[in-house]
Amino acid sequence: MQSDYLIVDKSILPDYYQKVVEARRLLSEGKIKDVSEAVRMVGISRSTYYKYRDYVFAPNADTVCRKAVISLSLSHEQGKLSAMISKISSSGANILTINQNMPLNGQAHIVFSIDLTNMVQSIDDLLKSIADETGAGNVKLVAIE
Repeated sequence: MQSDYLIVDKSILPDYYQKVVEARRLLSEGKIKDVSEAVRMVGISRSTYYKYRDYVFAPNADTVCRKAVISLSLSHEQGKLSAMISKISSSGANILTINQNMPLNGQAHIVFSIDLTNMVQSIDDLLKSIADETGAGNVKLVAIE
């Protein structure tokens, strides 16, 4: 069964999707009393709000993803893989599997599957932290669920 949902980076979407989410948040928190005031405050029309309000959601504790697959290449130097494992662990993520190909031309291709349940930082922060590690390259979020 194929899902009707996609996980999309909001940076590629028109800004009015985020504004719909913000308007709904203002209304649900009671900071704004009616839709007219909420849409005026975030800068969208009432018709845009009503068109998308039942289809656009921000992640919350009930919808947060729990597992991810990260792919990267890592220089074949002593201690690099160990340092990467420590970096992932210190983020609060739990490593489920590690697949490493034989190093070729001084680079090893590595795929981590991780459990995100207890992470203390966002997946974006973890990816940036991994990419900033000396010897790491081509860091990609392959899948998340």
